[in-house]
Amino acid sequence: MKQYFLETFGCQMNVVDSERIAALLEQIGYQPTDDAEQADLILLNTCSVRDKAERKVIGHLGRYKPLKQQRPELILGVGGCVAQQEGEDFLSRVPHLDLVFGTHNIHRLPEMLEKVERERERVHAVEFLDRETRVRLFPKRSDSDSVTRFVTVMQGCDNFCSYCIVPYVRGREVSRPSGEIIEEIRQLAENGVREVTLIGQNVNSYGLGVEGELSFAELLRRVNAVDGIERIRFTTSHPKDLSDELIDCFGELDKLCHHLQLPLQSGSDRILEKMNRGYTAGDYLARVERLKRVCPDIRLTTDLIVGFPGETEEDFAATLAVVEQVRYADAYTFLYSPRPKTAAAKLPDDTPAQVKQERFDRLLDIQNAISEQTWQSDVGGIFPVLVEGRSRQGQGQLFGRTTWNRIVNFAGPDELVGRIVPVRVTSSFRNSQLGELVDRNLLRGAG
Repeated sequence: MKQYFLETFGCQMNVVDSERIAALLEQIGYQPTDDAEQADLILLNTCSVRDKAERKVIGHLGRYKPLKQQRPELILGVGGCVAQQEGEDFLSRVPHLDLVFGTHNIHRLPEMLEKVERERERVHAVEFLDRETRVRLFPKRSDSDSVTRFVTVMQGCDNFCSYCIVPYVRGREVSRPSGEIIEEIRQLAENGVREVTLIGQNVNSYGLGVEGELSFAELLRRVNAVDGIERIRFTTSHPKDLSDELIDCFGELDKLCHHLQLPLQSGSDRILEKMNRGYTAGDYLARVERLKRVCPDIRLTTDLIVGFPGETEEDFAATLAVVEQVRYADAYTFLYSPRPKTAAAKLPDDTPAQVKQERFDRLLDIQNAISEQTWQSDVGGIFPVLVEGRSRQGQGQLFGRTTWNRIVNFAGPDELVGRIVPVRVTSSFRNSQLGELVDRNLLRGAG
């Protein structure tokens, strides 16, 4: 039996792509292994959002060069966004690499592997597909051994934020037919899934430009009506496409979790315009105010970029002001790094690196303090937790998540997996919480 070792980098979209890769490999006789040294095939599913992503991938590939030298028949491949970005050049830069496939060519993996195996020829495929073909090839899986699942509802992005490489490596927006999405979710529910996360590069724009298709808010309402599904999440949201109709769903849909990842990026209108974000800080704050009005206990997380080209101390202060006003439960903060092909990569940038780092550290200190206050406020409270399985902490513990997407570890029997149970939070840490089961009659808070 042939074995494969698969490394996944980056976002939730890549997790879904890796699931699809695994399913295709299983169809052609490959089984997974956790030991790269025992593998007949090593694949890296890559992400190009972070700084120097291609260099990091080449570094990872370098670790496997000795294995390739020992066993020339070993197949080494790279897929995902970095593969899409670098294309055939990857084969010349990494002589021991056999296979490069882009974000639109996962479905071709079996035929490409056959060509490598049979002809010992190095191959690549990074062409973008047309809209009709992409719709037909949307990833879909109705089987599951998990309580939670990601469900892809759209792919690509039309926003072209000046710093972002996504449109160049994932292509333009295309929405999956809503009927197909609902049917997949029904089947997942029948197979024991209790929570679905609808994912896409910009789910808020789902259905736009497709005649007769549902809006994203309407899609959420349809998912909310699926028997067996108890929780719904979605990501990623672009603030400019966060409609009042969608905001109202947080007050109307009983299964929609009270958490939203809403990237701000900057609190400066001048920088937001240079980023081509399509909203002002005032627009963003107005949406936040409406969200908190319709769903008072909603918790927001965000993305923030420090050191965008031309950012002044005044611009940075505007970002801090929004952070302190919104009080995010958590934030993913990044020092700006230019990405290939993007408009921002051509902008002059004369801010010293040490100034950027000092701003980054200040932002981190402020946000960490807000996050700690937020999560510590849960201690002593009793919240509904969807039990997902055995905790990595061991000691007979289970783990699950609150409506705010916070991991809680607690002692309990395996029979609770898949159920929503009341848990009292006893301690709160940086990335998780510790709790204890309580009587169901004491349950308070959102589901």
